[in-house]
Amino acid sequence: MIEIKKQSLSETFAIYFDKRMLKILLLGSISGFPWVLIGSSLSLWLKEDGLSRSTVGWAGLIFAVYAFNYLWAPLVDRIQIPYLTKKIGHRRGWIVLMQLLILISLGLWSLISPTENLALVISVGLLIAVASATQDITVDALRIEQIGENEGKSMAAGAAMAVVGWWSGYKLGGVIALFSAEYLQNLGLTNYWQLTFLILGVIVILMNIGLMFVNERNLDERKIRQALNDKIISDKLGNNNNVLSKVIIWIGGTISGPIISFFKKNGFSIAIGILGFVFLFKVGEAFLGRMSIIFYKEIGFSKSDIAVYSKTLGWITTVIFTLIGGLFVIRSGVLKAMFLAGIIMASTNILFSVLAWSDKSELLFAVAVILDDIAAAFATVAFVAFISLLVDRAYTATQYALLASIGTAGRTTLASSSGALVDWLNGNWGLFFILTALMVIPSLLVLWLMKNKLKLSDK
Repeated sequence: MIEIKKQSLSETFAIYFDKRMLKILLLGSISGFPWVLIGSSLSLWLKEDGLSRSTVGWAGLIFAVYAFNYLWAPLVDRIQIPYLTKKIGHRRGWIVLMQLLILISLGLWSLISPTENLALVISVGLLIAVASATQDITVDALRIEQIGENEGKSMAAGAAMAVVGWWSGYKLGGVIALFSAEYLQNLGLTNYWQLTFLILGVIVILMNIGLMFVNERNLDERKIRQALNDKIISDKLGNNNNVLSKVIIWIGGTISGPIISFFKKNGFSIAIGILGFVFLFKVGEAFLGRMSIIFYKEIGFSKSDIAVYSKTLGWITTVIFTLIGGLFVIRSGVLKAMFLAGIIMASTNILFSVLAWSDKSELLFAVAVILDDIAAAFATVAFVAFISLLVDRAYTATQYALLASIGTAGRTTLASSSGALVDWLNGNWGLFFILTALMVIPSLLVLWLMKNKLKLSDK
């Protein structure tokens, strides 16, 4: 069980200077960067190539892959990559393999056009999403394994640093993508997005170099636990050594064990409530995020404006308020943080309605974007801490992947209709953002109903 305890301000910020936090920051960046590729970059590429808002919105269905990565999380935990595992370690071997697939995908994108071959563009985007979702399993496990089981304070700080890293990879990657695309476009190059993807490929290479400085813990302890679980199942099957028994033992030890553990720990009704809350919590934020860059363009802001306000300033505020959010979670408890995060997210979404109903204003645009980033940062660090408190440390990788995937399912599958919703509202962006603000209410009601029965240790 992960414990998050109250502590002084000086103690909290001292934890942030632990050298392991820098490694966790890098791991978060590796996890966040691919979202730039299949998120804002792909969306703007499709829009500027003449495709409709609805097409851009439905293209976001590729994010649904993240909702199902828990299905193959046990495979990532057990299967070793030939050559890479021996050379650089089990976790890093998986990450490097997935990064290589992303790099190849960017090379493919640089050779094709959405208007000429939309299916291929989306297929390559799907490959990036699969590789990214797979590496997230390993990144989260490697991040958690940087910290000992009994280091509750460091785990809370690590959650904050992981979020800072994720947003750093996402925001700074977005800055590079937008500025590169606009610069190349101003040079008169018609394939400016394709060339931009090659530039982003360089970032992938640099991240892999940095990954080599992140150490892995010994695999022996995890192998011993896996062997013990397998033995329990083997004993129940009567120690049969036939092929079928071995397959059942392997499946039972890697898949059913974590799921049974989760339901046994929380009870069936509370476990279902947790899954429902995790699924619904960030749906409204996802609806806004999926259409935000299209909204900015339609009300008259350029790619460089978006880069400065939404990416650069947004990254700075995200870093600051993620660290502050981590402090709030430690001192006030994760449940209070989750309720406050939901209220803040809804409030900032309403601010975008004000922006939609006003004349073009850079000041209002900056305020709306920055406050939205603050809300997203606070909500994300609280959410990561919440999930970290729920998982059984014996099954950290699989249970974390399961909960994170369910959270992503709500954000991706439902939010894929965001463009269609804007079209159905006849482009009424103000009403659209009001509706996104209301979407957080069901999740907070679920959390309120089960708050006294959750088995958390955040004191």
